[in-house]
Amino acid sequence: MSLAPRVVLVHRTTEYEELVARHGTHGQAAFFLRSRGRDIEDVAERHRRERGALAEVTSSVPLTWRQARVERGDLDRFLFAPEDVVVVVGQDGLVANAAKYLAGQPVVGINPDPRRNPGVLVRHRPDQAGKLLTASLQQGAPVDELTMVEAVADDTQRLVALNEIYLGAAGHQTARYRLGLDGDRGAVEPQASSGVLVGTGTGASGWIRSVWQERASGLALPGPDEARLLWFVREAWPSPATGTSLVAGALAEGGRLSLTVESDRLIVFGDGMDGDALELTWGQTVRVGVAGVRLRLVG
Repeated sequence: MSLAPRVVLVHRTTEYEELVARHGTHGQAAFFLRSRGRDIEDVAERHRRERGALAEVTSSVPLTWRQARVERGDLDRFLFAPEDVVVVVGQDGLVANAAKYLAGQPVVGINPDPRRNPGVLVRHRPDQAGKLLTASLQQGAPVDELTMVEAVADDTQRLVALNEIYLGAAGHQTARYRLGLDGDRGAVEPQASSGVLVGTGTGASGWIRSVWQERASGLALPGPDEARLLWFVREAWPSPATGTSLVAGALAEGGRLSLTVESDRLIVFGDGMDGDALELTWGQTVRVGVAGVRLRLVG
């Protein structure tokens, strides 16, 4: 007998919950915010809106389906199953946070507060969840397949991201490495920089776009479903031993950017989740390109 579908509800701790956990009570949290010119009622209202949306989505899950919940901070320890339907209730960034742990499961994005969230990835209202859950398992359901980026190290460590991958030093130190492109006749350039960003079309509204604008880059930004990435070296430093000729470019599907570490420790993380990073040391090589998996975003 095949298992019933499982709905995995992804959410994150609200600012109100974090404040009360830190200060002990609602009153103490309110006093803390007042001392800084803020009103706790605004924070509490956002909390009620998000928790109300989560409750509404939960109540719309078909009775025969299984359910599970996972908080953002536990995503790296949660085991998603092939038959899961993932429902993200929160901001657009929470979809990106969850995407790196998925392998083709359909994702429904629910926007609990359209006044504050743009809704690029969380496109639907809570009252639409029931209909979307049923539709997500039907053949021919409208699904956007969004390109992702992956980094694979020579020791088989692998990381995928929806928006961008950062490669660089863990703190504010200079990252030292050799950079090259597959198929570029083996040419590599020693570099010292603030790190390397490789981003997708979905990420082209975020960190990658800010670098692209700052550089007044002539590279065309990719679309979210386009199998093309942009990469930028941040603040490359010219010296007798390091160069600045390879600082930006595009990667088509199958293309790879190669980075070989020349310092004690570099990290690789995706979509701002630096707590779940790959760690690389002297002589290790990591290759970055279009991921073989895509995010399947419903509707």
